Amino acid sequence: MSSFNFDHSAFQVSDMDAAIEWYQTTLGFEFLFRGTNEEEKEEYAFLKYGKSRLELIQDLVTPYEKPIIKKPFCPHVCLEVESMQVALKILNDNNLTIVRGPLEIKGEETWVYFTDPDNNILEFIQWFNKK
Repeated sequence: MSSFNFDHSAFQVSDMDAAIEWYQTTLGFEFLFRGTNEEEKEEYAFLKYGKSRLELIQDLVTPYEKPIIKKPFCPHVCLEVESMQVALKILNDNNLTIVRGPLEIKGEETWVYFTDPDNNILEFIQWFNKK
């Protein structure tokens, strides 16, 4: 089997301009590029957080329906943080709803689930002893 690298994750959004703005101002993502796929009738944008990339996709034909939030909160995008306290401050300062957490496995990790405005689930995780 040939080797491969993880390239990106993707979320569907209802308003591309609003989504790009939210990810940049709320979470500090860096905007990379944006385009339209005429054949698929979709608009897309790529953003970067550290070394990870996130694609936002807006269907230009079918109106967006927010997904129902339920356990086990999948799919989701997880962002590693150095401090859960700083992550919780970001959530509180931006009036973001915490879906669940913070949770902790003693000596291993702590994490919290939250959503973007389109009910896409994100997670902040702090590893105590990175493996």
